[in-house]
Amino acid sequence: MNRVSPIVACHLVVAILVGFVLATASSEIVFAQSNLAGTTWKLNLERSKFNPGPAPRSSTLTYEAVGQGFRVTNDGIDARGNPTKGVFGPYLLDGKPHPVTGVPDYDASTYKIVNDSTVEMSRMKDGKAVQTVSRVLSGDGKTLTFTVDK
Repeated sequence: MNRVSPIVACHLVVAILVGFVLATASSEIVFAQSNLAGTTWKLNLERSKFNPGPAPRSSTLTYEAVGQGFRVTNDGIDARGNPTKGVFGPYLLDGKPHPVTGVPDYDASTYKIVNDSTVEMSRMKDGKAVQTVSRVLSGDGKTLTFTVDK
C-alpha cells in the first residue's frame, strides 16, 4: 500500500505520503470527513515517504465549498524546483467523474464517502481508471493522509 497527496508531483505514479498537517481551518477543528471546506493543509515532509521518489519540495492543499460540492487546489514545488498547480473539481461525493486540471497523469476523479473519516477516490485518464486513492482524516482532525494503489 502506498500513500500520496493528490497531485504532489505530477509525474510520480506511485508514492508514499504519511500526511498533511492542518495549517489553517475554520473556527472548529472538528469536521466531518465530507466537509473539509475552508481548510488548508501543508505537506509535512519530515513525516512523509515517497516511493519512488523524489519527494516534492512543498505542497499545500486548499479545500473550498463550491455550490453543494467542493474544489481542492494543490499548489506546490516539485523536486526540481518547478511550481505545480492542480485543481480537483468542483466535485460532489457521488462516485461520478469530476474534472481535474493541471495534472498530466489524469483528467478526472470520482469521490465516494466510506465513513466519517475516509473518502475513496478513483483517478481517470481519458475515461479509464489509472489510480485508486483513499483519503483519511485523523481522529483529532489534524492529519490528512492519502493512500494510493496503482
